[in-house]
Amino acid sequence: MAKDEKKHKKSVKHKGPVFPFKRENYIIFGAGLLTIILGYIALAQGPWNSFWSLTLAPILLVLGYCVVIPLAILYRKKEKIEA
Repeated sequence: MAKDEKKHKKSVKHKGPVFPFKRENYIIFGAGLLTIILGYIALAQGPWNSFWSLTLAPILLVLGYCVVIPLAILYRKKEKIEA
């Protein structure tokens, strides 16, 4: 059993820190934050029964929180397979 642990320790080598997010992820995340901010700005515009507050703001907030932010977390660029 001790031999198996030594083999496992030798096979795992890291050259440096591995970051799960790439540049594209941060761009999508920024777009999500911008969408959420625009949703809150639209929510604050006009009276409570206006188009901005009742229709546009909830659409922007749901898109930001439920679509764009999770997309930024889950997005991974496809890697090319070399033959």
